[in-house]
Amino acid sequence: MAEKEEKSEEKKIEAFRSPRGVHDILPMDHEYHTFIKKVIRHRARQAGFRRISTPIFEATDVFKRSIGDTSDIVSKEMYTFEDRKGRSLTLKPEGTAGVVRAFIQHGMQELPQPVLLYYIEPHFRYDRPQKGRYRQFWQFGFEVIGESDPALDAQIIQLASKINEDLGISGILSLQLNTIGTPEARKEYMGILQDYYAGKERSLCDSCKVRLDKNPLRLLDCKEEDCVILAQLAPVMRDYLDKESVEYHEELVGYLDEIGIEYTENPKLIRGLDYYTKTVFEFWDKDNGSQNAIGGGGRYDGLLELMGGQPTPAVGYAAGIERIIANMKRERIRVPSKDTLHVFVAQLGNEAKKKCLGLIDRLRDSGLKTMGALGKGSINVQLRLADKFKVPYTVLIGITEVREGTAIIRDMEIGIQETLDMEDVPERLVELIGEENLDKYSPGELLYS
Repeated sequence: MAEKEEKSEEKKIEAFRSPRGVHDILPMDHEYHTFIKKVIRHRARQAGFRRISTPIFEATDVFKRSIGDTSDIVSKEMYTFEDRKGRSLTLKPEGTAGVVRAFIQHGMQELPQPVLLYYIEPHFRYDRPQKGRYRQFWQFGFEVIGESDPALDAQIIQLASKINEDLGISGILSLQLNTIGTPEARKEYMGILQDYYAGKERSLCDSCKVRLDKNPLRLLDCKEEDCVILAQLAPVMRDYLDKESVEYHEELVGYLDEIGIEYTENPKLIRGLDYYTKTVFEFWDKDNGSQNAIGGGGRYDGLLELMGGQPTPAVGYAAGIERIIANMKRERIRVPSKDTLHVFVAQLGNEAKKKCLGLIDRLRDSGLKTMGALGKGSINVQLRLADKFKVPYTVLIGITEVREGTAIIRDMEIGIQETLDMEDVPERLVELIGEENLDKYSPGELLYS
Protein backbone atom coordinates (compact mmCIF):
# COMPACT_ATOMS: atom_id res chain seq x y z
CA MET A 1 0.00 0.00 0.00
CA ALA A 2 2.81 2.39 0.94
CA GLU A 3 4.59 1.63 -2.36
CA LYS A 4 1.45 2.51 -4.34
CA GLU A 5 1.16 5.85 -2.50
CA GLU A 6 4.84 6.63 -3.26
CA LYS A 7 4.34 5.86 -6.97
CA SER A 8 1.24 8.05 -6.99
CA GLU A 9 3.23 10.92 -5.52
CA GLU A 10 5.99 10.44 -8.15
CA LYS A 11 3.48 10.75 -10.99
CA LYS A 12 2.04 14.04 -9.73
CA ILE A 13 2.93 16.83 -12.18
CA GLU A 14 3.42 20.32 -10.81
CA ALA A 15 1.38 22.97 -12.63
CA PHE A 16 3.22 25.83 -14.31
CA ARG A 17 3.00 29.40 -13.04
CA SER A 18 3.89 32.62 -14.82
CA PRO A 19 7.48 33.83 -14.31
CA ARG A 20 8.11 36.21 -11.42
CA GLY A 21 7.38 39.81 -12.27
CA VAL A 22 4.92 39.21 -15.12
CA HIS A 23 1.17 38.76 -14.98
CA ASP A 24 -1.77 37.50 -16.99
CA ILE A 25 -4.31 40.06 -18.16
CA LEU A 26 -7.56 38.31 -17.27
CA PRO A 27 -10.91 39.14 -18.91
CA MET A 28 -12.01 41.58 -16.19
CA ASP A 29 -8.78 43.58 -16.54
CA HIS A 30 -9.07 43.49 -20.32
CA GLU A 31 -12.23 45.57 -19.90
CA TYR A 32 -10.03 48.29 -18.39
CA HIS A 33 -7.41 47.87 -21.12
CA THR A 34 -10.08 48.13 -23.82
CA PHE A 35 -11.59 51.26 -22.27
CA ILE A 36 -8.21 52.96 -21.78
CA LYS A 37 -7.16 52.21 -25.36
CA LYS A 38 -10.46 53.61 -26.64
CA VAL A 39 -9.89 56.85 -24.72
CA ILE A 40 -6.31 57.11 -26.00
CA ARG A 41 -7.31 56.51 -29.62
CA HIS A 42 -10.13 59.04 -29.37
CA ARG A 43 -7.94 61.77 -27.90
CA ALA A 44 -5.10 60.95 -30.34
CA ARG A 45 -7.37 61.26 -33.39
CA GLN A 46 -8.79 64.53 -32.07
CA ALA A 47 -5.27 65.97 -31.87
CA GLY A 48 -4.05 64.66 -35.24
CA PHE A 49 -1.78 61.87 -33.97
CA ARG A 50 -1.28 58.72 -36.01
CA ARG A 51 -0.44 55.32 -34.55
CA ILE A 52 2.96 53.67 -34.88
CA SER A 53 4.15 50.25 -33.66
CA THR A 54 7.84 49.42 -33.38
CA PRO A 55 9.35 45.91 -32.88
CA ILE A 56 9.36 44.26 -29.48
CA PHE A 57 13.17 44.16 -29.66
CA GLU A 58 15.78 46.50 -31.12
CA ALA A 59 19.55 46.53 -31.49
CA THR A 60 20.91 47.03 -27.97
CA ASP A 61 22.80 50.17 -29.00
CA VAL A 62 19.49 51.89 -29.79
CA PHE A 63 18.85 52.05 -26.04
CA LYS A 64 22.44 52.43 -24.87
CA ARG A 65 22.92 55.47 -27.07
CA SER A 66 19.56 57.09 -26.35
CA ILE A 67 18.82 56.30 -22.70
CA GLY A 68 22.46 56.48 -21.56
CA ASP A 69 25.00 53.88 -20.39
CA THR A 70 24.84 55.15 -16.80
CA SER A 71 21.05 55.02 -16.47
CA ASP A 72 19.53 52.36 -14.23
CA ILE A 73 17.54 51.05 -17.20
CA VAL A 74 20.64 50.29 -19.30
CA SER A 75 22.94 49.22 -16.48
CA LYS A 76 20.48 47.05 -14.52
CA GLU A 77 17.07 46.55 -16.09
CA MET A 78 17.32 45.57 -19.76
CA TYR A 79 16.52 42.12 -21.13
CA THR A 80 19.44 41.70 -23.54
CA PHE A 81 20.31 38.61 -25.57
CA GLU A 82 22.31 37.56 -28.63
CA ASP A 83 20.78 36.09 -31.75
CA ARG A 84 22.33 33.17 -33.64
CA LYS A 85 24.74 35.47 -35.42
CA GLY A 86 25.96 37.04 -32.19
CA ARG A 87 24.14 40.35 -32.61
CA SER A 88 23.09 41.99 -29.35
CA LEU A 89 19.34 42.63 -29.13
CA THR A 90 17.19 44.04 -26.31
CA LEU A 91 13.48 43.83 -25.50
CA LYS A 92 12.38 47.45 -25.54
CA PRO A 93 12.34 49.00 -22.06
CA GLU A 94 10.69 52.24 -23.27
CA GLY A 95 9.03 53.56 -26.42
CA THR A 96 10.66 56.81 -27.54
CA ALA A 97 13.99 55.37 -28.72
CA GLY A 98 12.29 52.93 -31.12
CA VAL A 99 9.98 55.63 -32.48
CA VAL A 100 12.95 57.92 -33.13
CA ARG A 101 14.84 55.09 -34.85
CA ALA A 102 11.80 54.49 -37.07
CA PHE A 103 11.43 58.23 -37.78
CA ILE A 104 15.02 58.38 -39.06
CA GLN A 105 14.99 55.02 -40.88
CA HIS A 106 11.81 55.74 -42.83
CA GLY A 107 12.59 59.32 -43.79
CA MET A 108 9.77 60.88 -41.79
CA GLN A 109 11.68 64.18 -41.79
CA GLU A 110 10.25 64.63 -45.32
CA LEU A 111 6.69 64.64 -43.94
CA PRO A 112 4.96 67.88 -42.90
CA GLN A 113 6.45 68.91 -39.56
CA PRO A 114 5.82 68.35 -36.75
CA VAL A 115 5.08 64.63 -37.09
CA LEU A 116 2.58 63.48 -34.45
CA LEU A 117 2.80 59.80 -33.46
CA TYR A 118 1.33 57.64 -30.69
CA TYR A 119 1.78 54.03 -29.57
CA ILE A 120 0.22 51.47 -27.22
CA GLU A 121 2.81 48.73 -26.66
CA PRO A 122 4.22 46.18 -24.18
CA HIS A 123 7.64 47.00 -22.70
CA PHE A 124 10.13 45.05 -20.59
CA ARG A 125 12.40 45.86 -17.65
CA TYR A 126 14.12 43.58 -15.16
CA ASP A 127 12.81 45.57 -12.22
CA ARG A 128 12.01 44.57 -8.65
CA PRO A 129 8.38 43.41 -8.79
CA GLN A 130 6.02 45.41 -6.59
CA LYS A 131 2.57 46.94 -6.71
CA GLY A 132 2.04 48.57 -10.09
CA ARG A 133 5.54 47.62 -11.30
CA TYR A 134 6.02 44.61 -13.57
CA ARG A 135 8.76 43.16 -15.75
CA GLN A 136 6.40 43.15 -18.71
CA PHE A 137 4.13 46.18 -18.72
CA TRP A 138 2.03 48.20 -21.14
CA GLN A 139 2.64 51.84 -21.95
CA PHE A 140 1.03 54.34 -24.25
CA GLY A 141 2.90 57.37 -25.48
CA PHE A 142 2.74 60.46 -27.66
CA GLU A 143 5.65 61.94 -29.63
CA VAL A 144 5.72 65.33 -31.40
CA ILE A 145 8.80 65.45 -33.63
CA GLY A 146 10.02 68.35 -35.75
CA GLU A 147 9.29 71.60 -33.90
CA SER A 148 10.57 73.45 -30.83
CA ASP A 149 7.83 75.52 -29.23
CA PRO A 150 6.70 75.61 -25.58
CA ALA A 151 3.12 75.69 -26.90
CA LEU A 152 3.67 72.09 -28.08
CA ASP A 153 4.95 71.10 -24.64
CA ALA A 154 1.79 72.62 -23.18
CA GLN A 155 -0.39 70.71 -25.66
CA ILE A 156 1.28 67.39 -24.77
CA ILE A 157 0.65 68.09 -21.07
CA GLN A 158 -2.92 69.13 -21.87
CA LEU A 159 -3.49 65.91 -23.85
CA ALA A 160 -2.18 63.79 -20.95
CA SER A 161 -4.35 65.74 -18.51
CA LYS A 162 -7.44 65.18 -20.67
CA ILE A 163 -6.81 61.43 -20.74
CA ASN A 164 -6.39 61.35 -16.94
CA GLU A 165 -9.66 63.25 -16.66
CA ASP A 166 -11.45 60.87 -19.06
CA LEU A 167 -10.25 57.91 -16.98
CA GLY A 168 -11.49 59.46 -13.73
CA ILE A 169 -8.10 59.75 -11.99
CA SER A 170 -7.17 63.41 -12.54
CA GLY A 171 -8.36 64.31 -9.03
CA ILE A 172 -5.79 62.07 -7.32
CA LEU A 173 -2.82 63.24 -9.43
CA SER A 174 -0.58 66.29 -9.30
CA LEU A 175 1.45 67.57 -12.24
CA GLN A 176 5.12 68.03 -11.32
CA LEU A 177 7.01 70.39 -13.63
CA ASN A 178 10.64 71.41 -14.08
CA THR A 179 13.22 72.51 -16.60
CA ILE A 180 16.62 70.81 -16.74
CA GLY A 181 18.04 73.16 -19.38
CA THR A 182 20.47 72.33 -22.15
CA PRO A 183 23.24 69.69 -21.87
CA GLU A 184 25.84 72.48 -21.79
CA ALA A 185 24.19 74.20 -18.83
CA ARG A 186 23.88 70.90 -16.97
CA LYS A 187 27.62 70.23 -17.18
CA GLU A 188 28.34 73.19 -14.88
CA TYR A 189 25.59 72.12 -12.50
CA MET A 190 26.88 68.54 -12.31
CA GLY A 191 30.23 69.91 -11.18
CA ILE A 192 28.44 71.90 -8.46
CA LEU A 193 26.62 68.71 -7.39
CA GLN A 194 29.85 66.74 -7.14
CA ASP A 195 31.30 69.44 -4.89
CA TYR A 196 28.17 69.34 -2.72
CA TYR A 197 28.28 65.56 -2.29
CA ALA A 198 32.04 65.48 -1.60
CA GLY A 199 32.52 64.08 1.91
CA LYS A 200 28.95 62.75 2.05
CA GLU A 201 29.61 59.50 0.19
CA ARG A 202 29.06 57.34 3.27
CA SER A 203 25.42 58.49 3.40
CA LEU A 204 24.75 57.48 -0.21
CA CYS A 205 23.33 54.14 -1.33
CA ASP A 206 25.61 51.87 -3.36
CA SER A 207 24.00 52.93 -6.66
CA CYS A 208 24.43 56.64 -5.91
CA LYS A 209 28.10 56.13 -5.05
CA VAL A 210 28.55 54.98 -8.64
CA ARG A 211 26.32 57.75 -10.04
CA LEU A 212 28.35 60.43 -8.26
CA ASP A 213 31.24 59.90 -10.69
CA LYS A 214 29.35 58.89 -13.82
CA ASN A 215 26.20 61.04 -13.74
CA PRO A 216 25.66 63.02 -10.52
CA LEU A 217 22.35 64.42 -11.80
CA ARG A 218 20.79 61.03 -11.10
CA LEU A 219 21.40 61.43 -7.38
CA LEU A 220 18.42 63.79 -7.33
CA ASP A 221 16.16 60.99 -8.59
CA CYS A 222 17.08 58.30 -6.06
CA LYS A 223 14.25 56.97 -3.88
CA GLU A 224 16.42 55.74 -0.95
CA GLU A 225 15.60 57.67 2.22
CA ASP A 226 19.09 59.04 3.01
CA CYS A 227 19.65 59.99 -0.62
CA VAL A 228 16.29 61.79 -0.75
CA ILE A 229 17.25 63.90 2.30
CA LEU A 230 20.60 64.86 0.76
CA ALA A 231 18.92 65.69 -2.57
CA GLN A 232 16.46 68.03 -0.83
CA LEU A 233 19.37 70.06 0.55
CA ALA A 234 21.37 70.09 -2.70
CA PRO A 235 21.91 73.24 -4.79
CA VAL A 236 18.93 74.00 -7.05
CA MET A 237 19.49 73.39 -10.76
CA ARG A 238 17.40 76.40 -11.80
CA ASP A 239 20.10 78.71 -10.39
CA TYR A 240 22.63 77.42 -12.93
CA LEU A 241 20.54 77.17 -16.09
CA ASP A 242 21.07 79.14 -19.28
CA LYS A 243 18.85 82.12 -20.08
CA GLU A 244 17.23 80.42 -23.09
CA SER A 245 16.01 77.45 -21.02
CA VAL A 246 14.63 79.68 -18.27
CA GLU A 247 12.73 81.82 -20.80
CA TYR A 248 11.42 78.70 -22.55
CA HIS A 249 10.13 77.38 -19.24
CA GLU A 250 8.50 80.69 -18.31
CA GLU A 251 6.68 80.73 -21.64
CA LEU A 252 5.46 77.14 -21.07
CA VAL A 253 4.21 78.05 -17.60
CA GLY A 254 2.33 80.99 -19.12
CA TYR A 255 0.54 78.66 -21.53
CA LEU A 256 -0.41 76.23 -18.74
CA ASP A 257 -1.78 79.11 -16.67
CA GLU A 258 -3.81 80.29 -19.66
CA ILE A 259 -5.47 76.92 -20.23
CA GLY A 260 -6.07 76.35 -16.52
CA ILE A 261 -3.80 73.37 -15.87
CA GLU A 262 -2.57 73.23 -12.27
CA TYR A 263 1.06 72.25 -11.67
CA THR A 264 3.73 72.16 -8.98
CA GLU A 265 7.15 73.59 -9.75
CA ASN A 266 9.55 70.84 -8.67
CA PRO A 267 13.24 71.88 -9.05
CA LYS A 268 14.41 68.34 -8.12
CA LEU A 269 12.51 66.58 -10.93
CA ILE A 270 14.93 65.26 -13.58
CA ARG A 271 13.37 62.05 -15.04
CA GLY A 272 15.37 58.84 -15.44
CA LEU A 273 16.51 59.09 -19.06
CA ASP A 274 19.56 60.94 -20.41
CA TYR A 275 17.93 62.28 -23.57
CA TYR A 276 15.73 64.92 -21.92
CA THR A 277 16.37 68.66 -22.34
CA LYS A 278 14.52 71.69 -20.98
CA THR A 279 10.93 70.63 -20.13
CA VAL A 280 10.38 67.57 -17.90
CA PHE A 281 7.13 66.65 -16.14
CA GLU A 282 5.43 63.79 -14.32
CA PHE A 283 1.98 63.00 -12.95
CA TRP A 284 2.38 61.95 -9.31
CA ASP A 285 -0.04 60.35 -6.89
CA LYS A 286 -1.02 63.12 -4.44
CA ASP A 287 -0.67 60.69 -1.53
CA ASN A 288 2.38 58.63 -2.52
CA GLY A 289 4.33 61.08 -4.68
CA SER A 290 6.89 59.79 -7.17
CA GLN A 291 6.60 56.26 -5.76
CA ASN A 292 3.32 55.94 -7.66
CA ALA A 293 3.83 58.20 -10.69
CA ILE A 294 1.65 57.04 -13.57
CA GLY A 295 3.65 58.69 -16.35
CA GLY A 296 5.74 61.58 -17.51
CA GLY A 297 7.65 63.10 -20.35
CA GLY A 298 9.50 66.09 -21.63
CA ARG A 299 11.50 67.59 -24.45
CA TYR A 300 14.34 65.67 -26.15
CA ASP A 301 15.77 68.07 -28.72
CA GLY A 302 19.14 66.33 -29.08
CA LEU A 303 18.02 62.71 -29.39
CA LEU A 304 17.48 62.48 -33.15
CA GLU A 305 20.95 63.79 -33.89
CA LEU A 306 22.40 61.43 -31.26
CA MET A 307 20.65 58.54 -33.05
CA GLY A 308 22.15 59.43 -36.43
CA GLY A 309 19.49 61.75 -37.82
CA GLN A 310 19.38 65.43 -38.59
CA PRO A 311 19.13 67.83 -35.63
CA THR A 312 15.39 67.77 -34.90
CA PRO A 313 13.53 69.04 -31.82
CA ALA A 314 10.89 66.82 -30.18
CA VAL A 315 8.71 66.40 -27.11
CA GLY A 316 6.82 63.39 -25.76
CA TYR A 317 4.88 61.70 -22.99
CA ALA A 318 4.40 58.08 -21.85
CA ALA A 319 2.26 56.46 -19.14
CA GLY A 320 1.92 52.99 -17.64
CA ILE A 321 -1.41 51.29 -18.23
CA GLU A 322 -1.14 48.88 -15.27
CA ARG A 323 -0.54 51.79 -12.89
CA ILE A 324 -3.52 53.66 -14.34
CA ILE A 325 -5.75 50.59 -13.87
CA ALA A 326 -4.57 50.24 -10.25
CA ASN A 327 -5.55 53.86 -9.61
CA MET A 328 -8.91 53.45 -11.37
CA LYS A 329 -9.66 50.44 -9.17
CA ARG A 330 -8.57 52.34 -6.08
CA GLU A 331 -11.05 55.06 -7.00
CA ARG A 332 -13.70 52.35 -7.68
CA ILE A 333 -14.13 53.46 -11.26
CA ARG A 334 -16.15 50.96 -13.29
CA VAL A 335 -15.68 50.77 -17.03
CA PRO A 336 -18.32 49.84 -19.61
CA SER A 337 -18.39 46.12 -20.41
CA LYS A 338 -18.87 45.04 -24.01
CA ASP A 339 -18.72 41.35 -23.15
CA THR A 340 -22.19 40.79 -21.66
CA LEU A 341 -24.28 38.29 -23.61
CA HIS A 342 -27.74 38.99 -25.01
CA VAL A 343 -28.96 35.47 -25.78
CA PHE A 344 -28.31 31.86 -24.80
CA VAL A 345 -29.59 29.17 -27.18
CA ALA A 346 -30.53 25.90 -25.41
CA GLN A 347 -31.37 22.71 -27.28
CA LEU A 348 -32.37 19.09 -26.73
CA GLY A 349 -31.09 16.42 -29.12
CA ASN A 350 -28.77 16.30 -32.13
CA GLU A 351 -31.37 17.54 -34.63
CA ALA A 352 -32.10 20.54 -32.42
CA LYS A 353 -28.39 21.24 -32.11
CA LYS A 354 -28.07 21.28 -35.91
CA LYS A 355 -30.86 23.87 -36.14
CA CYS A 356 -29.22 25.88 -33.38
CA LEU A 357 -25.94 26.37 -35.24
CA GLY A 358 -27.59 28.19 -38.12
CA LEU A 359 -29.79 30.22 -35.78
CA ILE A 360 -26.82 31.27 -33.63
CA ASP A 361 -25.03 32.54 -36.75
CA ARG A 362 -28.06 34.62 -37.81
CA LEU A 363 -28.45 36.04 -34.31
CA ARG A 364 -24.81 37.11 -34.22
CA ASP A 365 -25.08 38.69 -37.69
CA SER A 366 -28.05 40.67 -36.35
CA GLY A 367 -25.80 42.20 -33.66
CA LEU A 368 -26.93 39.93 -30.83
CA LYS A 369 -24.14 38.55 -28.65
CA THR A 370 -25.09 34.89 -28.54
CA MET A 371 -23.86 31.69 -26.92
CA GLY A 372 -25.28 28.17 -26.93
CA ALA A 373 -25.60 24.68 -28.43
CA LEU A 374 -23.26 23.35 -25.74
CA GLY A 375 -22.84 19.76 -24.59
CA LYS A 376 -25.58 17.23 -23.94
CA GLY A 377 -27.11 18.52 -20.72
CA SER A 378 -30.85 18.68 -20.13
CA ILE A 379 -32.83 21.84 -20.83
CA ASN A 380 -32.85 22.60 -17.09
CA VAL A 381 -29.06 22.25 -16.88
CA GLN A 382 -28.68 24.61 -19.85
CA LEU A 383 -31.13 27.10 -18.33
CA ARG A 384 -29.08 27.16 -15.13
CA LEU A 385 -26.00 27.82 -17.24
CA ALA A 386 -27.80 30.63 -19.06
CA ASP A 387 -28.69 32.09 -15.68
CA LYS A 388 -25.02 32.05 -14.65
CA PHE A 389 -24.13 34.00 -17.79
CA LYS A 390 -26.87 36.48 -16.82
CA VAL A 391 -28.43 36.60 -20.28
CA PRO A 392 -31.75 38.47 -20.52
CA TYR A 393 -33.18 35.96 -23.04
CA THR A 394 -32.87 32.26 -23.80
CA VAL A 395 -34.00 30.53 -27.02
CA LEU A 396 -35.26 26.96 -26.46
CA ILE A 397 -35.37 24.36 -29.24
CA GLY A 398 -36.45 20.78 -28.61
CA ILE A 399 -37.84 17.87 -30.65
CA THR A 400 -41.26 19.51 -31.09
CA GLU A 401 -39.77 22.82 -32.19
CA VAL A 402 -37.57 21.08 -34.79
CA ARG A 403 -40.59 19.27 -36.20
CA GLU A 404 -42.74 22.44 -36.34
CA GLY A 405 -39.98 24.87 -37.38
CA THR A 406 -40.50 27.02 -34.28
CA ALA A 407 -38.52 28.22 -31.27
CA ILE A 408 -39.35 29.45 -27.78
CA ILE A 409 -38.02 32.78 -26.49
CA ARG A 410 -37.85 32.90 -22.69
CA ASP A 411 -37.48 36.13 -20.70
CA MET A 412 -35.04 35.06 -17.99
CA GLU A 413 -36.01 37.77 -15.53
CA ILE A 414 -39.78 37.31 -15.40
CA GLY A 415 -40.03 33.76 -16.83
CA ILE A 416 -42.54 34.57 -19.61
CA GLN A 417 -42.20 32.57 -22.85
CA GLU A 418 -43.43 33.03 -26.41
CA THR A 419 -43.33 30.62 -29.35
CA LEU A 420 -42.79 31.82 -32.92
CA ASP A 421 -41.41 30.69 -36.27
CA MET A 422 -37.68 30.09 -36.13
CA GLU A 423 -37.09 32.50 -39.03
CA ASP A 424 -38.68 35.30 -36.99
CA VAL A 425 -36.51 34.77 -33.90
CA PRO A 426 -33.66 37.19 -34.82
CA GLU A 427 -36.01 40.06 -35.64
CA ARG A 428 -38.02 39.55 -32.44
CA LEU A 429 -34.91 39.43 -30.23
CA VAL A 430 -33.53 42.59 -31.87
CA GLU A 431 -36.83 44.25 -30.98
CA LEU A 432 -36.60 43.03 -27.37
CA ILE A 433 -32.92 43.91 -26.86
CA GLY A 434 -33.15 47.28 -28.66
CA GLU A 435 -31.21 48.52 -31.69
CA GLU A 436 -29.11 50.82 -29.50
CA ASN A 437 -27.71 47.84 -27.54
CA LEU A 438 -26.64 45.71 -30.50
CA ASP A 439 -23.05 44.89 -31.37
CA LYS A 440 -23.15 45.18 -35.14
CA TYR A 441 -20.15 44.60 -37.37
CA SER A 442 -20.08 45.06 -41.11
CA PRO A 443 -16.68 45.01 -42.84
CA GLY A 444 -18.21 46.60 -45.93
CA GLU A 445 -19.61 49.49 -43.93
CA LEU A 446 -16.27 49.98 -42.15
CA LEU A 447 -14.35 50.04 -45.43
CA TYR A 448 -16.59 52.38 -47.34
CA SER A 449 -18.07 54.62 -44.68
